[in-house]
Amino acid sequence: MNVLDRVRPALAGFEPYDPAFTPCRINLSANENTHELPEEFLAAVRAAMARVPLNRYPDPMSGELRGALAERHGVSPRHVCVGNGGDELLFNLLFAFGGPGHALVTCPPDFAEYANFAKMCETECVAVWRDPRTFSIDVDALVAAAREAALVIVTSPNNPTGDLVDPALVARLLDETDALVLVDEAYVEFAPSGSSMAGLVAQNPRLMVLRTLSKAFGMAGVRLGYLVADPAVVDMLGAIRQIYSVDVVAQAAALAAIRNRALLEPVVEDIVTERGLLAERLGAIDGVTVWPSEANFVLARVPGASVVRARLRDEHSILVRDFSYARGLEGCLRISVGTHDENQAVIRALSALVKEES
Repeated sequence: MNVLDRVRPALAGFEPYDPAFTPCRINLSANENTHELPEEFLAAVRAAMARVPLNRYPDPMSGELRGALAERHGVSPRHVCVGNGGDELLFNLLFAFGGPGHALVTCPPDFAEYANFAKMCETECVAVWRDPRTFSIDVDALVAAAREAALVIVTSPNNPTGDLVDPALVARLLDETDALVLVDEAYVEFAPSGSSMAGLVAQNPRLMVLRTLSKAFGMAGVRLGYLVADPAVVDMLGAIRQIYSVDVVAQAAALAAIRNRALLEPVVEDIVTERGLLAERLGAIDGVTVWPSEANFVLARVPGASVVRARLRDEHSILVRDFSYARGLEGCLRISVGTHDENQAVIRALSALVKEES
C-alpha cells in the first residue's frame, strides 16, 4: 500500500517549501533586511532573550507583547493576535473562515502562499488578475468578485510588484460587500508615513491588517507576525491555533524590538534611499524595465531573465529571485534592496550580463 493514498485529496501534490536558496556572497532573494542593525537595538534584544526561563511554557496569547503592539497601533490588546510569522496567521484565517462554500479573492501576481493555504483549507481561490503592464487592480472586478466571497486579501505594498493599495479600494470592499478584508502590510514600514490601515480596524469590524517583524525589523529568523483585527476574529484565531506556537524566546525578542523600534528608523530610511538609487540605475540599463516600489525590493523585467539570474548566482555569487516562470511576471526578477555595497555589486553584474545576453 502506498501511504500517500491516505492523504486528504486537497493536499495531494503538495511539496515541501523550497525558497531555492544557494550559498552566495550576496543574497538579495528573500526581501530580508541585510543592513547591520544598531548595536543598542541588538543589545536590548539579546538581553531580553537571555532573561527568558526556558523551562516554562510561553504565554499562549503573548499577553505582554500584545499589549505593546496594541499601544503601537492605538487599539486595545483584544484587537491583536500574535503568530508564528504572518504565515501561521494567514493559514489560520483560511482555516477558520474558509472551507467549502467560503471563497477567497486575491489579486495576483501576489504572495503565492495565499492560494496555497486556500487549497490546503479546501477554499476556492478566485483570482482577479492585475493589469499585465502596470500591475494596477481592476477595482470594479475585485468588488464584484468579493460580493460572492468570504474573504479578500490585498497586499500593500504588494509582493512582488511593490505598489500600495488605494485606501478607497478597501473602503469600497467594506462598503459594498460582506467579505472580511485582510490588508497584508508586511512591507509597509518602507512606504510613506500614513500608508498603514491598521488605525482603521477599530471602526471596521471586517477589516484586518497583517504585520510582521521579518522585514523592517530584521528578524526574519524569529518568525513573529501579528494581526490587528476585531476582537471576535482574534478570539476565533485564539481558539483554533496550535497551542504555544510563539515560543518564549520569540516573544521576548519581539517585545524588546517593539519597545526599541525608534532605533531602526535610520536603517529604514537608508533602505528607502537605496531603493530609489537601485531602481534608477537598473532602469537605466538597456532593455530593463523597473516598476515603482514602496517596499524593500524592486521588480525588474530583464532580457533572458532566467539565464541572467543563473549567471548572477554562478559567476558573481549574487542571488536574486526568479519570477519569470510565473503568470503575469514573464521575464521578471525580484531584487531585494541590500546595503549600498550589495546594491552596487548587483547593478554592475546585471549591467554586464544583460549586455552580454542581449
